[in-house]
Amino acid sequence: MKKIFTLFITLGFFLLGCQDDFLTIVPETSLSSATFFQTEADFQQAVNGAYVPLRNIVDDRAWLLSEMHSDNTYYARNILFGATEQQEDLADFSVPSDGGVTTNTHVTNQYREDYQIIARANQVLAEIDEIEFDADSKANLKGQAFFLRGYAYFELVRYFGSVPLHLTPVTERSEAALPLSSEEEIYTQIIQDLIESIQLLPPKSQQELGRATSGAAQTLLANVYIEQQAWAEAESLLREVVNSGEYSLMPDYADAFTTSNGNKNNAESVFEVQFKEGPDGLNGNYLYAFMPRPMAPEELVTITGTANPQPLNGEGNNIPTPDIIEAYEEGDLRKNTSIDSIQIAGSFWRDGVYPYIKKHAKPHALHNNHGMNWPIYRYSEVLLFLAEALDEQGKSGEAVMFLNEVRSRAGLSEATGDLGEAIFRERRVELAFENKRWFDLVRTGRAIDVITAHGQRVINNPQDYYYPFEEEGAEPRSNAFTNISLKYALPAAEADLSPHF
Repeated sequence: MKKIFTLFITLGFFLLGCQDDFLTIVPETSLSSATFFQTEADFQQAVNGAYVPLRNIVDDRAWLLSEMHSDNTYYARNILFGATEQQEDLADFSVPSDGGVTTNTHVTNQYREDYQIIARANQVLAEIDEIEFDADSKANLKGQAFFLRGYAYFELVRYFGSVPLHLTPVTERSEAALPLSSEEEIYTQIIQDLIESIQLLPPKSQQELGRATSGAAQTLLANVYIEQQAWAEAESLLREVVNSGEYSLMPDYADAFTTSNGNKNNAESVFEVQFKEGPDGLNGNYLYAFMPRPMAPEELVTITGTANPQPLNGEGNNIPTPDIIEAYEEGDLRKNTSIDSIQIAGSFWRDGVYPYIKKHAKPHALHNNHGMNWPIYRYSEVLLFLAEALDEQGKSGEAVMFLNEVRSRAGLSEATGDLGEAIFRERRVELAFENKRWFDLVRTGRAIDVITAHGQRVINNPQDYYYPFEEEGAEPRSNAFTNISLKYALPAAEADLSPHF
């Protein structure tokens, strides 16, 4: 684990957010933590640095390990390019593992990015009480550090289960390789961190845009309690978020999502990862990974609107499956906002008309450089979480009101039938392509059955899942859907550095 816990605090911190001072890039220095932390500004800079890995996570791999690792999206094979095995293994549930470890690059990088957040938060929390500065500012910064550490461990425990629990900075190699802590121990620490953050953080209306807030921490902790089926505890937190007056649904579903340069941190946003279009290195490019291929510039520009469109080769990823397309009820206004189609002249698949994720596709200026923020929690999910927590406690009369509030915006009538199933289905379409589906399948005990059936459909009807018709190498691989498991194996590269796994 040496690569994670090296003394990263040489302070090449890239800062993120919506305000200019939250986006400024600070030059790299050779200061150590012992000499660096002297002022409020130093801690501000360090906390900003703890947010940075979130951009890499949502831009490069969260959609691979969650959304494409479900029945919502799949890859679009480009036989001219060849296989991209590391990504296909995630979509095909064929990630190789041996002795509880895997060499999959995306799994390894997710693990390391989360531990970067943890290491940076630990450094702040270890030093901040030793320096005197404004009490309110100190509380805010500590709250953000606790929130980020809790969020990172929540990702790790859901992806991997047992992981090392680091709560203090690593100052020498012998401290880097800790034993695995149990899931129970990890969850206990997450809850403790988030309770601390709720007490320390201001509400959204009093916080700098883009930073964690008390409402974000309450929502995250409610999510943790829902994972543990602690329904009453989740209900209490979610009611506080609803009653806070800090959030509301955007009248139009399409307006819940940011453009490349605007509509960020809007009324529906509880927490979102900040991107900025331009030359500062704060941009995203996930939209391009989501495009089917090969795509000519004149085709791509109809989606991106860029001044310099370039051809896209390689393999397309995160393509909406027939399953998710069929999941929308007739008249659901979210469908046309979330999914569109494009015809690709060079495609080998049927007539070349592919669906693509529209909800994240916003016009921007230059190729491969956009600034759409990524939603982690939206207020609509708060309402659906609350509906679920209430229903699980037998409070169906109240639960259906919150469910129908979400459905009403989508142009749908009131829910009927089994309420628990209705909430589960509603989460799928409301939160489609926001990296929620895999976690929902796991926590509700449906993952094995749903993915087994999904895999059989892919194997039996590959042309329905974007495999070119009768082309060599255009059928599912022999190992597709042979390793359907609820957790990822730990990274082999980290196991090489630790005696504990």
